[in-house]
Amino acid sequence: MAENKIALKVITPNREMFSGKADMVILRTTSGDVGILHGHQPMVTVLDYGVMRIQNEGEEDKTAAVFGGFAQIGENGIIVLTDIAEWADEIDLSRAEEARKRAEERLSKKSADIDVLRAELALKRALVRIGLKE
Repeated sequence: MAENKIALKVITPNREMFSGKADMVILRTTSGDVGILHGHQPMVTVLDYGVMRIQNEGEEDKTAAVFGGFAQIGENGIIVLTDIAEWADEIDLSRAEEARKRAEERLSKKSADIDVLRAELALKRALVRIGLKE
């Protein structure tokens, strides 16, 4: 009987975060969440800020915050390339809450010297981290 698992590699500039097999991988793309199973149609997609879930039957899901990048799904599995990814247990909740507050304060100011895009991205990163820890 053929194995119905898909190979997965998650690579950041600093480390190979994950290399193994999964029953299903769920990624947040710029078009929404996508679930990938063995035999998925080949594709390349742009990742958004969000949670990646690695599911294996009989095991607790592995979850990580992924902050953009690309995923290539092919015959040999999935390769995720991202600048930043953090396992749930690597996230400091109090630090994420502080980052959320700072970003919200910056966005509430109506000053022209505020880099709005930078503040919005900082807020989005903080919210993903907080959501993963809750």
